Amino acid sequence: MSRFPRWTALAVASALLAAGCGGDSSDDKSGGLSWGRCEATSDAPAPGSDWQCATLKVPLDWSEPNGETIGLGLIRAKARGDHRAGSLLFNFGGPGASGVSMMPSYAPTVSKLRERYDLVSWDPRGVGASEGVRCRDDKEIQAAESVDTTPDTPAEEKAYFEDATAFGKGCQKDAGKLMAHVSTADSARDMDRIREALGDDRMHYFGISYGTELGGTYAHLFPKKVGRMTLDAVVDPGADTVGHARNQARGFQRALNGYLKSTGQDPAEGTRRITDLLRRIDTRPLPTATPGRKLTQSLAVTGIILPLYSKDSWPTLTSALDTAERGDGSELLALADRYNERDASGQYGTTTHAQRVISCLDGRQRPTAAETKKLLPEFEKISPVFGRYLGWDTAGWCHGWPVPGQHDNPQVSAPGAAPVLVVGNTGDPATPYEGARKMADELGKGVGVMLTWRGEGHGAYGSGSDCVDSTVDAYLLDGSVPKDGKVCS
Repeated sequence: MSRFPRWTALAVASALLAAGCGGDSSDDKSGGLSWGRCEATSDAPAPGSDWQCATLKVPLDWSEPNGETIGLGLIRAKARGDHRAGSLLFNFGGPGASGVSMMPSYAPTVSKLRERYDLVSWDPRGVGASEGVRCRDDKEIQAAESVDTTPDTPAEEKAYFEDATAFGKGCQKDAGKLMAHVSTADSARDMDRIREALGDDRMHYFGISYGTELGGTYAHLFPKKVGRMTLDAVVDPGADTVGHARNQARGFQRALNGYLKSTGQDPAEGTRRITDLLRRIDTRPLPTATPGRKLTQSLAVTGIILPLYSKDSWPTLTSALDTAERGDGSELLALADRYNERDASGQYGTTTHAQRVISCLDGRQRPTAAETKKLLPEFEKISPVFGRYLGWDTAGWCHGWPVPGQHDNPQVSAPGAAPVLVVGNTGDPATPYEGARKMADELGKGVGVMLTWRGEGHGAYGSGSDCVDSTVDAYLLDGSVPKDGKVCS
């Protein structure tokens, strides 16, 4: 689908290493897991010899712990130092991001942490090596690019909702019984089983983007098992489906305004120029260098979204917008393809498939078309560029979904848990800063410890702030809890 996710993985713009989980070539058995080499896939070679993979069996349905099981793919690199503190489990967001794929590429960012921790990640249920869900084939995904995700006519609206219903049916056909058991709460329970299998008394955890919601859910369910937990690029735990969309409209417009100011443009005038461009593209999609493909309005918005995740990518956005103004959609299409995980051969990744299956099981709110239309003026006022897109998404994302949602928002209160370090970035587009404060408050007094970075981009750790990095490192490596409310400029 061409919709951009409500919460996204930190490394959405990066090329991902793919690794399969090997079992027959086990060279290490510990904690009930048989660790062996990580197998190559059709997309990429296996990671280096430092990395080991394993499969852990967990219940399909946690209400029937002795019933049918599924396999979770795990990956790890052992600690390098002599004073090992245990395992540090990572989730990179989405929901739907593959930890097995992303952990090796993220390892250099957290190299200091490897001195004391085994770096461990996994594919959450419904993702990649853990019974990964695929709702459409590549041809169907590309065909759906023609669907207008901001419908202006009854015909476009009909096509929009028919496409959403068809997507859900495709997910159900592929996932089967798993469709009702991929919630965030299910994955939090999986995490505790992973902790047990790794032989750790406490859960040491680093959650990014959606991984912060997963971490908060774990803390709520298992407060006494929380060890050193860091939550970075924090999802607002108090927001429902409409609230998340409203937050992202505000966050992406805020990031766009920052970008426009950096180029010497007045944000209001720059926004008008972009909305005019998108309006023209909606009427007449732009030609591209890729035979048979044009830049639609939906793809153009996705292409604008991607560079806003990192300040380092802002020059790329300038070039793509200038090229589009000249009538060539090639650069914005290339950015949209990177976001949608489409490679040069026309094959697509499935992160968005897993994300939708998980988030539609989590979220109970299902706005109707009529309710969404009433919201559109508010959303367009918040963000003339992204508001309409995100507003319609509240109705289309889970339209006709075959499985009911579980709650309006997650429970993250964790009385009695050890301190949890909550890191918020004032310029974060996908998970706006306000959500971090709410997470710290919801975790509870003495549990949520707030660290603020006055920066740009999605996520703070490893983004160029020595203050943030040293504070997080001191907490995870030595247990030094910073003063609540510390600010890094």
